[in-house]
Amino acid sequence: MAVWALGINHHTAPLDLRGRFAFALDQIAPTLQGLRQSLAGGGQHDSVETAILSTCNRTEIYCAANTPAIGHTLDWLARSGGVSPDVLRSHSYQLEEGLAARHAFRVASGLDSMVLGEAQILGQMKNAVRAAETAGALGTTLNQLFQRSFAVAKEVRSSTEIGEHSISMAAAAVRLAGQLFEDLGKIRILFVGAGEMIELATTHFAAKNPQHITIANRTMERGEKLAARFGAEVMRLSELPDHLHEYDAVISCTASSLPIIGLGAVERALKKRKHRPMFMVDLAVPRDIEPEVKALRDVYLYTVDDLAHVVQTAQAHRQAAVAQAEAIIDSGVQSFLHWMDQRSPQAGVVPLIQQLHEQTDVWRAAEIARARKRLAKGEDIDAVLEALSRGLTQKMLHGTLAELHSGDAEQRAQTVQTVSRLFLRAQSKSTL
Repeated sequence: MAVWALGINHHTAPLDLRGRFAFALDQIAPTLQGLRQSLAGGGQHDSVETAILSTCNRTEIYCAANTPAIGHTLDWLARSGGVSPDVLRSHSYQLEEGLAARHAFRVASGLDSMVLGEAQILGQMKNAVRAAETAGALGTTLNQLFQRSFAVAKEVRSSTEIGEHSISMAAAAVRLAGQLFEDLGKIRILFVGAGEMIELATTHFAAKNPQHITIANRTMERGEKLAARFGAEVMRLSELPDHLHEYDAVISCTASSLPIIGLGAVERALKKRKHRPMFMVDLAVPRDIEPEVKALRDVYLYTVDDLAHVVQTAQAHRQAAVAQAEAIIDSGVQSFLHWMDQRSPQAGVVPLIQQLHEQTDVWRAAEIARARKRLAKGEDIDAVLEALSRGLTQKMLHGTLAELHSGDAEQRAQTVQTVSRLFLRAQSKSTL
C-alpha cells in the first residue's frame, strides 16, 4: 500500500493562492468524491483512500492506494483551484511513505503551525478525519495514519512544553489592537462570522471589557448563541454596510468564497467616522476583506500572514521542547512504517497471522474448558495446570512433528532448519 500527501501552507504559498484551495467543511464530502473519481479514472486506484485538511494556513490531501498517484493528485488539485500544475507544483510539497507520515504527525503536534505548539490544528485535523469517514473515503491505512497522529500529538503535549509559551492568533490580534488604541475598554468591536476562530477571538477581546461587542453572521441563530456568551448584540450580515462606521475594530472570519467587506463600504464608513482610525483583522482564507482596503490611510488591516510576525515570540523557550517532540515523532513514524510492512500484500503475513491467532484461540479455549471441568471435580490445581500446559504444547507441536517425520531426506533437512530457526532460537532468547 502506498501513502502520499500533497499540500500548500503558509510556509510555501502566499495567502491569495491558499485562498484558491480553501474548502469549507461542508464541501469536503463532494470534493473527496470528485478526487476519488478522478483517481479511479485510470483504473489503477479504484480503492483509493483520501482525506482533505483545509484551514486558514494550509490545504493538504492525504491518500493511500495500491500504487502511488501523486502527480495525478497534483493535476486534480490544480484544476480545482484554477491554476496550472506548474504553478501549484512550485508552491506545494509532495511527500510519500515515511515523509508523509512524519508530516502528518508534525502537523497534529503543532510543529508545522504558524503558532508553534498551538492546539487548534489537532481539532481541525480530527474534523477532517470525521468528514472523510462520513464520506466513505477513509480506509484502514489512512485511519491508522491519523489515529497514530493523534496519539503522537497527545504524547508530545503531555511529555513536552511545546505549547507553554505560544501566543495564539487571537491573542496576537488583541496585542496589535492595544498598540493602536490606548484603552481597549473604550472601543466598539464587530466580529464577522460565528465559527471557531471568531469564538476564540471574541473570548480574548472580551477579556479586555470593550465598550460594545456585536456579532454579525449570515444565520442569526448561530450568531445569537455566540453573542449570548458575551452579552453582545447580533446583526445580520446583510446589515453590515450600513453599520460598519459604528465600530473601531472589525475582526472577520467566514467561509465565504468572495470578500464580504469591500473597498467602497470601508471608504463610506471612514467618511462617516470623520476618518477616525479603524482596526481590521481578516482571519479568513479566502479573504473576507478586499486587499485594497489596506492602502486606505486610516485603516490598519492585518491578515493571517501579517500576524505571523507577532506570534513568533518566546521561540528560544521552545527549542528544547521541539527537539523532544521530534524524537517522539521519529518513534511514531518508525512504528507506522513497521505496521505498513506487516500489511504488505507481497509478504502475505497478515492473513497468516490472523489464522494463527484464530487457531491458537481454539486450542486455548479447548484446554481451558478441560481444565475447568477437572477443577470442578476437585482435582489438584498443580496437576490441572500441568495437564493444561502439556495439552497446549502438544497441540502447537503436532503439525511440526508430523512434518519432521514425513517427506524425503531433503525436505526433512529443510524442515529441520526452519523448525530450529523458529523454535530453538526463540527458546534461547527467552532464557537470556
